[in-house]
Amino acid sequence: MTARDITPLQKAFYDVIFGTETPAGKWFDITLIVVILASVTIVMLDSIGHLHADWGWLFWQVEWVFTVLFTIEYLVRIWCSPNRKAYVLSVYGVVDLLAILPTYVALVFPQAASLLIVRLLRILRIFRVLRLLAFLNEANMLAGALRRSTRKIFVFFSMMMIITVIFGCLLYVVEGPKSGFDNIPISIYWAIVTITTVGYGDVVPLTALGRAISATGMLIGYAIIAVPTGIITAELASGLRGNHLTTRNCSQCSRAGHDLDARYCKYCASDLPPLSRDGK
Repeated sequence: MTARDITPLQKAFYDVIFGTETPAGKWFDITLIVVILASVTIVMLDSIGHLHADWGWLFWQVEWVFTVLFTIEYLVRIWCSPNRKAYVLSVYGVVDLLAILPTYVALVFPQAASLLIVRLLRILRIFRVLRLLAFLNEANMLAGALRRSTRKIFVFFSMMMIITVIFGCLLYVVEGPKSGFDNIPISIYWAIVTITTVGYGDVVPLTALGRAISATGMLIGYAIIAVPTGIITAELASGLRGNHLTTRNCSQCSRAGHDLDARYCKYCASDLPPLSRDGK
């Protein structure tokens, strides 16, 4: 994905919308944060029954104002972007699209306004709050740690699945239907609830052997519950030590992890914002 030539007017809009180095860019970001928080607040208030009954029509009108504003912003971002495809397919580009689609979908299907699917689509507007992550360098650092931890977390998750299946099958054999363990899936559900130390208590072993197996599962749960936290913490510490990389994110694809002297994004070749005063 290569960058395209843009006009001086597009460059001016690009510097304000995608950049934070100019006073206008900073004010644009602050204004956008306030509008995002206001729109999410309206969604939450509209979900309260008596407020929806009294102010539902006003909430709907305000929501349309927010939707129009976000639609204009999304289209302007595409218009002024040197690499449109990189922005549209980026995480934040998808989130920007999700922020405006639900209102239009509800408009296309007005007869289904009372159906759960439309309510779910309207609640998808809450994803606007994810756009706040675009303004935090620390979010890029955490996202990088999660990406580097993916394989280790997957191995840990696989190990936990094996352990829960073993414990579930053991309890199914030991306890059986008379104690509520009617089948293996229910038994595995009990094992997950037990090993994660949630303990709903809807299915419990009654025999001494079953309780002994349960106690073992609980102790294993306490022993390994901190493993994912340790993995991610180690990756975060590694990222903090790796001062040869910066946490600045590309304004097009929103990915971080560039070298200190990098001028272009190594993922989409777009111009990178200059380093901040703290070198990040």
